[in-house]
Amino acid sequence: MRNNEGLLLKKGFLLELFFLTGIILTGCVGTVADGIVSKKPFGMVDFKDNAGHIDLGIVQNKTAPFFPSRATSNGKKLTPQMFDPPEVCGACHTEAYQQWKGSMHSNAWADPIYRAALNHASDATGGKVDKLCMGCHTPVGVLTDEATPSGKNMSKIAGRGVQCDVCHNISASVGIGNGSYELTPNIYGRPLKFGPYKDAISPYHDTAYSRLHTQSEFCGQCHNVTHPFNRMPIERTYTEWRDSPYANRGIECQDCHMKPVRGKAAIMGKEREKIYTHYFVGGNALVPVMLGNQAHADLAREMLASAATVEIEAPRALQSGQLATVEVKVTNVGAGHKLPTGFPEGREVWVDFKVKDRSGRVIYRLGEVKNGQIEPNAKIFRVVLGDSKGNVIDDDVIAASQILHDTRILPKEQRELKYSFQIPDNVKGPLLVNADLNYWSLSQYLADKLLGKGKIKVPVIKMTHARRWVEVH
Repeated sequence: MRNNEGLLLKKGFLLELFFLTGIILTGCVGTVADGIVSKKPFGMVDFKDNAGHIDLGIVQNKTAPFFPSRATSNGKKLTPQMFDPPEVCGACHTEAYQQWKGSMHSNAWADPIYRAALNHASDATGGKVDKLCMGCHTPVGVLTDEATPSGKNMSKIAGRGVQCDVCHNISASVGIGNGSYELTPNIYGRPLKFGPYKDAISPYHDTAYSRLHTQSEFCGQCHNVTHPFNRMPIERTYTEWRDSPYANRGIECQDCHMKPVRGKAAIMGKEREKIYTHYFVGGNALVPVMLGNQAHADLAREMLASAATVEIEAPRALQSGQLATVEVKVTNVGAGHKLPTGFPEGREVWVDFKVKDRSGRVIYRLGEVKNGQIEPNAKIFRVVLGDSKGNVIDDDVIAASQILHDTRILPKEQRELKYSFQIPDNVKGPLLVNADLNYWSLSQYLADKLLGKGKIKVPVIKMTHARRWVEVH
């Protein structure tokens, strides 16, 4: 009996081996369907594109009409005459126009610091990055193909920056970053404006509801910047928000930078519980003043003051002649992105830490501005870019290929900073420990480099501060 079982097992094994060998030798595969075995040679199978959703953040096709900007007009040739001046829009949308006028969006092209940086980058790259930069600072100029870094021969409408007929003629987004918008004025042969309402009727233009205009992805079309040639992340304001607690709670960019209020979107419109203001408040309190818009600079200062908190933790008493250690805590409580964000060559937040004796004499300080820059070893929150050899890039961002370090503060993150200093013998107490959290849009050193020495004075803005008296024994 055992011999028969062994023989059957051996036969089964041989049959299985024969079957497998046949498959290997003939290159065929057997499948069972409805009890019938069919065989088909291996080969290529057509399949759908399964990577179409992946957004690389750049234009890969160098023949794209506005390369390296990702902007598109959906194949239509645009002219300046297709766009209405903001004043036309302001006839009905009076409040929105007044709020926009003087904002950084309205001055996106007029901004002298931007223009200096643009011309510097254009010269350094032989014009290769012109449309990337200009695509988000003069969209009309780029898509009508008349924009140049010098601004020569540009139409007046192209010089109005990010204006009404830019944002409200964007019909679609093609991704995130590098100007990934689709600008389509008169898309159906007559004026059509896109906005956040489903019941907005105008006597001047057709209106289409656009959910995109209520989402941070709309802002992300320009507020993410990727190096067009090596894909290094240059600015990631949208991504920082996307990965933050604010995004998890459904708080969009528009909720802070276009803070909603009750009112009318147009003078003949209905009263609404929620309309978006058009101040586009950010952290730039320098350029509005340069261009005569103090009100927008004041709004920027208010926003900066709400962005962070500072706390000092120190012993109740310190010993003269001894080394003392004090802790400063900085928390990003109000910015839905890193603090600071954007423009990596310029934006810096830092702590100016000072200790004074009873007479007001400074016995220790770290965080002073010297020669137009923050002194070495200060506690600075910023991103530093570098070239392929690890050299710091401070102005020629297109030469950067890596991030050397990033010390910026994430949304809702707290940083604990320690300061150690020697207390002099016979010091007169109590000591006043002071921590100022400062910000500037760019360093005085960089401003002098871009515009010429002494052309402007960059303000150091005190975002917030903390102070504490400590006894000395």
